[in-house]
Amino acid sequence: MKLSAGRKLCFGVGALGKDLCYAMISTYLMIYLTDTVGLAPLFVGNLFLVAHVWDAINDPMMGFVVDNTRTRWGKFRPWILIGTLLNAVILVLLFWGPDLEGFSLYAFYSVMYILWGMTYTVMDIPYWSMLPSMSSTKEERDTMSVIPRIFASSAWLLVGAFGLALIQYLGNGNEAKGYASSSIVVAVIFVATILVTVIFSRDRSCLDPASQQNAKRTSLKEAIHVITGNDQLKVYIGVVLAYNLVVQLAGGMALYYFKYVTQNEGLFPYFTTAASVAEMGALFLFPVLSRFMSKKAVFALASFTPAIGLISLLVAGAVIPSNIPVIIICGLFYKFGSGLTLGATTVMLADVIDYGEVKLGTRNESIVASFQMLLVKTASAVAGWLIGVGLTISGYVENVAQTGTTILGMRILMGVVPSIITVLAFVIYVRGYKLEGSFLENINAQLKASRQNNNSVPTGNGTPFCGRGFRFFADIPTPKLSRASCAACFDSPASASGASLGIITKKTEG
Repeated sequence: MKLSAGRKLCFGVGALGKDLCYAMISTYLMIYLTDTVGLAPLFVGNLFLVAHVWDAINDPMMGFVVDNTRTRWGKFRPWILIGTLLNAVILVLLFWGPDLEGFSLYAFYSVMYILWGMTYTVMDIPYWSMLPSMSSTKEERDTMSVIPRIFASSAWLLVGAFGLALIQYLGNGNEAKGYASSSIVVAVIFVATILVTVIFSRDRSCLDPASQQNAKRTSLKEAIHVITGNDQLKVYIGVVLAYNLVVQLAGGMALYYFKYVTQNEGLFPYFTTAASVAEMGALFLFPVLSRFMSKKAVFALASFTPAIGLISLLVAGAVIPSNIPVIIICGLFYKFGSGLTLGATTVMLADVIDYGEVKLGTRNESIVASFQMLLVKTASAVAGWLIGVGLTISGYVENVAQTGTTILGMRILMGVVPSIITVLAFVIYVRGYKLEGSFLENINAQLKASRQNNNSVPTGNGTPFCGRGFRFFADIPTPKLSRASCAACFDSPASASGASLGIITKKTEG
């Protein structure tokens, strides 16, 4: 279906509120719990890790639940609204500062943080699952995918540039009060923007409620097959996990870095503002670059610029730690690549869903999309755990001048480790991702033709492609191919069985 600009914006604006919420948690919760509440860094790091071990089960389960939801309002929007209302309340409770101490204090934050992750999942998985269900062409998908990412980047820009100032202003000298009041502001914006999305956005599951009610439900066994049978989903998982580790680790350490390494907390907004502006600029440029550069070239640019920015920050920090122009330039490099990665992985998600539909004969947006939130949370857990363990090992003590060993540990966590991981993401992409060029065009053509001719999706009982991307589908005219032209497909044991797509093929004589 053709989407109007207004409908695209209504969908995208929801990302502003939800990422304001996530950015506040990601940027401030760790240092709030260690420096304001007084929890031990090692405990906080372990809490983040343990909470997201549960998410490894919880997130795919939520995708399974959404894909099996049938309502007159579609299968996505009810869960988006429910998850938002619950998550906004828990966000406020996390920063409210209960009058507790000892075991009760630790138990309170443990329960609240786990509940926050669970309720964010309830909202986030159906939100991103709507994207491939709203857009159907490559051109529309490329532009559509950028809009919510721009709103999301705007949220991170606001939190990075004005978050500390808002906390200080609302707290009026009381840091705990500032955090609590700021969380209320974020929660109100969160609910308001999601309401716009829920009220004004429509997807295919809303347009024909009757067919949705009669649609086949996905069994647990089939859901597991959707996950294990999609080889491109595995590549997507590796790339997105690596990207989020970079962002979560560097982002989680940034406030510690500027507060203790440069000894100037006021430099933090310069770095984060420059980074967010660069990310938004990259998102605007992504559709343009995608027209003139290959996916591989765009992803190479996305992978290496963050490493350049972070390593440059470390070098500059040893010589001119408080030089504002240099810090701004480093921030620009760091998040320019991040913006390109956001655009690329959003498109990857939709393509992986289409690929799974062709390969496995079933379309499961929410089960596949559940991995996006799972990977974000997994990266957050690992990053939080690394920060907590790293600070503890290096001898961190809150709100005092740090030792040389602690400063070195902060430098490594802030720049060295994320730089290695972002290069690893490129290696994973190059070695495993194949959804581009003629191969992807054939998948899109197959889906379009099958919907036009049969008003249904491929069943997986006949192969739409041979091993090299040629179509073989009964009701789609295809050029006659000689055996010689497809020798690699017919003679290769893997290709002869359609193993590249996991579907049995029919051999075709010239």
